Amino acid sequence: FPEMLSNPRLIPVQGTLNVVMNQNVILSCHSDSGSPPVRYTLFKRNQKVSTSNRTDLTPSLFNLTINSASDMGEYKCKAENNMSSGGKYSNGLNFTLIEPISKPVLSSPTSQAKKGQNVTLSCLSENGSLPITYTFFKGRRSISQSVMKKKEAAVIFLFINSSSDFGIYKCRAENIFRNNTKYSNSFNFTVADERSRSQPLIISLGLILLLFVIGFSLAIPFFIIPSYKASE
Repeated sequence: FPEMLSNPRLIPVQGTLNVVMNQNVILSCHSDSGSPPVRYTLFKRNQKVSTSNRTDLTPSLFNLTINSASDMGEYKCKAENNMSSGGKYSNGLNFTLIEPISKPVLSSPTSQAKKGQNVTLSCLSENGSLPITYTFFKGRRSISQSVMKKKEAAVIFLFINSSSDFGIYKCRAENIFRNNTKYSNSFNFTVADERSRSQPLIISLGLILLLFVIGFSLAIPFFIIPSYKASE
């Protein structure tokens, strides 16, 4: 006897709804029970995309290419046979467009530091789907990790306590697109020259002293000449 179709199931053959731009994807639409032949129709935002006829209950495969953000709407499929009235609809599927990480930039407001000083390092990838996980390294040793859910830099605070705190720092950025982990440029704090820091102060004191001597020299006639005339 003819049997009414069950609601079809729409699933991605690749097993994930995460896609990148220009990726080819395959959707499978399948009713587990019902009398063939079966007519499957794929819809995107209620607009017909493609139709396939099956003479048995094997899945119907629909090939798509994600070319732009307009291809990211909800997809559904409809199954029809001679017993269906209006057809049976599947669950809805929505793809998530993921963007690979760009190379992060590691930077600091200062490139020089001295012992006892607090410094900061920031790491930022300009492109990449959120969330982004940033990992900071000192040499090959991981020293901090931050998960950023907004498009902003991850920042760590460092205390320069000894000479071992100088050296090469790097950061790593990764998101859901695991095959595209990127490392930043290297950053190395250099030891601040204390003598160079004191030179501006010495120069300033020297100028003040010079101005004082000049001012004193100019003021001498105003004190000596009146005194000399008074003595006459």
